[in-house]
Amino acid sequence: MATTETFDRLVLIEPGELAVALDGPHPPLVLDVRWALGDPDGRLHYRAEHIPGAVFADLDTELADRPAPGQGRHPLPEVGRLQEAARGWGLAEGQPVVVYDANGGQSAARAWWLLRWAGVADVRILDGALAGWTARGLPLATGDVRPEPGDVLLSAGPPLVLTADEAAALPGNGVLLDARAPQRYRGEVEPVDPRAGHIPGAVNAPASANLDADGRFLSPERLREHYAALGTTPGRPVGVYCGSGVTAAHDIAALAVAGIDAALYPGSWSAWSSDPERSVATGPEAAPNAEGADR
Repeated sequence: MATTETFDRLVLIEPGELAVALDGPHPPLVLDVRWALGDPDGRLHYRAEHIPGAVFADLDTELADRPAPGQGRHPLPEVGRLQEAARGWGLAEGQPVVVYDANGGQSAARAWWLLRWAGVADVRILDGALAGWTARGLPLATGDVRPEPGDVLLSAGPPLVLTADEAAALPGNGVLLDARAPQRYRGEVEPVDPRAGHIPGAVNAPASANLDADGRFLSPERLREHYAALGTTPGRPVGVYCGSGVTAAHDIAALAVAGIDAALYPGSWSAWSSDPERSVATGPEAAPNAEGADR
């Protein structure tokens, strides 16, 4: 079994390490995945400044399918569509990938999870995000990068996903984590989805709690302690959801750093809350004291 340090190396990359790799003979593909709920201008932010050579990946159109009844606001894309997008980014077969954003990896983690699910062996999140890169005094570029098409072959990987029924049943024999902000989990506010609250039995685990004050992931030891306090124990299945399957991937990345496997409920709250047959819970059930973004 992999150690926590091994999981850490598989999930994250430091800015200095990325800078060295970009100057090496086999540089990784770098994806800029800037996106935020209510901010449609990720590509404009990318054009204003980005890591040299980085290609913009559009979360709404390339890392998700169109919203559909019962599937939520960011359904998983068909593998063929994801492969077409990845080739458009210039991804070559066997090439490593590094993903980043300007929000501690909370949107870049979606690309990390999707590419792993689709069979890309080496995908890592830039620890500290774009701020970590600039804090090191590393260079930035402007404009668009238009790469030559790649030849990567993608295929759906192991069963890392949960259906709504599986998510509903998971609290009975495992842990279902809700990566949204506590006020949304408790049902005090709901800015985008049909109903407020959370899946009955789910435990609140805001994605922002995975990061330190500098926007870097906590150490494997601290993450393991954090998630143990939420009920994750060896051999117990773990699933994660959020608003629409974006920041849930950040929890899954943090769990991987800690050496814990977890599955994603892709439809997340946007799908669950739109189904009138699904029960909704409200209140502070097992909610830790942490604020966070949610997608």
